[in-house]
Amino acid sequence: MGSGMKADVIVVGSGIGGLSCGALLARYGLDVVVCESHTIPGGAAHGFERDGFKFDSGPSLYSGLSYSPSPNPLRQVLDAIGEEPEWKTYDTWGCCLPEGTFDTQVGAEQFCEVLGKLRGPAAIAQWQDLQALMKPYGEAAIALPPAALRFDFGALQTVSPFAWNLLGHLPRLFDLTGPFSKLMDRVVSDRFLRYWLDLLCFLLSGLPASGTSTAEMAFMFADWYRPGVKLDYPVGGSAALVDALVRGLEKPGGQLRLGAHVEQIELTSDRATGVRLRSGELLTARRAVVSNTSIWDTLKLLPEHPAATALRQQREQMPPCESFMHLHLGIDGTGLPADLACHHIVVNDWEQGVTAPQNVVLISIPSRLDPSVAPAGKETIHVYTPGNEPYSRWQGLDRRSEHYQTLKAQRAEVMWQALERVIPDIRDRVEVSLVGTPLTHERFLRRHRGSYGPAIAAGKAVFPGPTTPIQGLLCCGDSTFPGIGLPAVAASAFLTANTLVPLKDHWRLMQTIGLR
Repeated sequence: MGSGMKADVIVVGSGIGGLSCGALLARYGLDVVVCESHTIPGGAAHGFERDGFKFDSGPSLYSGLSYSPSPNPLRQVLDAIGEEPEWKTYDTWGCCLPEGTFDTQVGAEQFCEVLGKLRGPAAIAQWQDLQALMKPYGEAAIALPPAALRFDFGALQTVSPFAWNLLGHLPRLFDLTGPFSKLMDRVVSDRFLRYWLDLLCFLLSGLPASGTSTAEMAFMFADWYRPGVKLDYPVGGSAALVDALVRGLEKPGGQLRLGAHVEQIELTSDRATGVRLRSGELLTARRAVVSNTSIWDTLKLLPEHPAATALRQQREQMPPCESFMHLHLGIDGTGLPADLACHHIVVNDWEQGVTAPQNVVLISIPSRLDPSVAPAGKETIHVYTPGNEPYSRWQGLDRRSEHYQTLKAQRAEVMWQALERVIPDIRDRVEVSLVGTPLTHERFLRRHRGSYGPAIAAGKAVFPGPTTPIQGLLCCGDSTFPGIGLPAVAASAFLTANTLVPLKDHWRLMQTIGLR
């Protein structure tokens, strides 16, 4: 086992959080190495190809990324590193709900038309009351750009340009950390509207309104319901977004090492000093090691050491969200309706609750926006159950066993049935078919229990910051503040990267992206 390279910072994991943090640190002028176990970068957002079809492994719904300046922290990362993919925009998505199947649009007014047909004037009035209530909360949620954040006393200076604006929102700042249900309860009693808001919360955080922070929903309201709003999709799929972050890492001299499985984070005395790869190579970190893996996977990388005990006691009991089922299809697109929406949400039974296993199914047909992700005349489809597949059903199964194959087929059926509500003859069109389970999620994404991330309920606990009890070990990604979702992990990347650099460099970057 030999010594290898030295760097200022070693980042473990090339998910969106890890790449964003690494690219920002490289932009700051630090010598950065990002280690990725997989042969493809991107973590849960990586893309892959089969027989000419380009698939997204994870997120497919993006917003606030195709324009600048934007309140979306990921857009601010792209602005800071000077890279981005090409974007396609759209505003319509399909809904297959117990009330029926219909298309809706982002934007507050069009949803009033939907409510009018489904529920009548009283529901419209409640929706408009909620919009009015959330407007100042939305302004409060975006009053402090994540690019200004750091996790030390220097934050007093970097936040100071926004202090006056924050003071104006002071009465609402405390509510932002509490559950959105408290605000919802003030003005919304309509049954369907409460179900709908629960669904939006679940898609953001993996939790219903009672567990989703007001800040997350306030940000969504500020983004989704502004005038002229559009949703975004990167040309080439999520892999194109990952590629932009990789360019941002490598352009200033940062390195991405693929197939570099980190076996252990090295501790000397009570400090993280590097990582040891499965190959035996030791990489030394002069300044810090940043883990972009989940907190449970980070704990697995730590040796038995007194300095690691406090971190284990502090975080190993964090509750995880459930996992995913995935269905990736390449199909013949002949004769499909020209106005077929690219995204659809399917809810089977409101009474079960949005977190019930297999009750909510998401459908993405990105080739409707970007024909480059499928061969001519074909369509690329990704169907998934978003964080509601129990890992316990799969735990300990042999992936080569007949029982596993049978369970795969059984648990995939709900996705086929959801897709048949959008494309009735889908089974006759299939040319490529891939089913992913929580074990797939766990194995390929190196995710503990294949989890979506920590299920930390707003008002009951808070996501920890980037620092740890171990000197020189920081974390970013969905196990750190502000939590789950692409905007959140990008914000965590800013928080971590900014904390590692001198205040003068932080000021300079803020000036570059127009925050000073």
